[in-house]
Amino acid sequence: MRITVVGSGYVGLVAGACFAEIGHDVILVDNDFAKLAELKNGCVPIHENSLPELITTHSGTRLSFTDDLPAAVSASKAIFIAVGTPPTEDGNADLSYVEQVACGIAGAIDEYKVIVEKSTVPVYTNEWVRRVMVLNGAPHELFDVASNPEFLREGTAVRDFLFPDRIVIGADSPRAQKVLQEIYFPLTSGRYYESPTARLRSVNGKASPQLIATSAKSAELIKHASNAFLAMKISFVNAVANVCEHVGADIEQVVQGIGSDSRIGKRFLRPGIGYGGSCFPKDISAFQAVAAESGYDFRLLEEVRNINESQRKGFLRKVRRALWNLKGKRLAVLGLAFKGGTDDIRESPAINIVQSLLREGCTIAAYDPAAMERAKAVLRGTIRFAEDAYDAAHSADALLILTDWEQFTELNLDRLKKELRFPVIIDGRNLYSPDNMAKAGFVYSSIGRPDAFPMTLTHGLLRTAASFYGSGVDAVEYAS
Repeated sequence: MRITVVGSGYVGLVAGACFAEIGHDVILVDNDFAKLAELKNGCVPIHENSLPELITTHSGTRLSFTDDLPAAVSASKAIFIAVGTPPTEDGNADLSYVEQVACGIAGAIDEYKVIVEKSTVPVYTNEWVRRVMVLNGAPHELFDVASNPEFLREGTAVRDFLFPDRIVIGADSPRAQKVLQEIYFPLTSGRYYESPTARLRSVNGKASPQLIATSAKSAELIKHASNAFLAMKISFVNAVANVCEHVGADIEQVVQGIGSDSRIGKRFLRPGIGYGGSCFPKDISAFQAVAAESGYDFRLLEEVRNINESQRKGFLRKVRRALWNLKGKRLAVLGLAFKGGTDDIRESPAINIVQSLLREGCTIAAYDPAAMERAKAVLRGTIRFAEDAYDAAHSADALLILTDWEQFTELNLDRLKKELRFPVIIDGRNLYSPDNMAKAGFVYSSIGRPDAFPMTLTHGLLRTAASFYGSGVDAVEYAS
């Protein structure tokens, strides 16, 4: 099928490349001429695993790039809208880009088309898109508007698209539903997974995904509700981690206990410095706004946001507790992206924490495998961008781990210790075992677990260190 995808951000690029991968002819439309030129030359503007390979493979055959929206619409049977919906000051989603695209599509409708919301939008958006298109001259009988929310995680977005848990298609007409079913047939039938030309293979023998057909409103709501629930799990485990710190329990053991319950599951029960990125903060605000407009006070979501914000402040307290005064301290920071596997720094808790430390007079050397170029545009002050983790650690008073990059779990601890001025690590992602870090000679603080101290300290010094770091007897017994 000939498909147009409007917007070449994370969702649009991944969707366009993956639709081409499963056999469709895709036209990707954007009005950013510089970005289009990069894509045509094989340069992918975002860090996303497997995406460059797919774009290189299909460019010029199944995948093309253009700024001509009317021509792309005229040539396609389905048009996916994948433009940005940033939050406004009052928390609502800014749908002005969606409206502009709908107006542009309307003038090119010459035969039946399905217009598909791929951007994350609040409920009722499909009705507004339809209304805008009719007002702008599109014959109402020649198009339907459907919703097909994405459930992609940055860093694994290509795999999430090709091997999804489920595919949700929200359509209020059988005709539109049939078109969407045809688009995803290579996945739901298993045909793509059996193809010898498939670039990706299942890592766990996963069966073909379930296709869930709903109304357009239900599909719109599923996306916001899913993200809100996942954010709630993150805030819940962080709140439990705070209780663990107060009572001397170990959050990793607690998570093992509650996550083993099949009704709960272990996913998204990872304590840390809070969620970030372009989706969760924006979608929670938008979901709250939609609920408020409908007359429901969704107070639970407000508390999810409050816990997330307090988690960053709690981490800063850990840094102060470890170093006393922050002014003039030299800190090594590992991680600037909001999570590992991406260069996205939007709403990154790591960026937020670094900005707070810079305001308090710290000197920072930071390293991130992918996000440093983007971070340079937003971070100002006494900050140096290091060549690697060891360069960042050189002569630092403490090292902070702020992003869960897998390569940070494989650092040479002996070398790291030699680079640091003091062997102090404050881990906001719980990448290491406190016991192992103590044996390696580090003063180690993490989230929801007792602090650990080097075994080489004498019992008296150990008690003094534990008292200074505010960990009490639990930390002494743990280290001894």
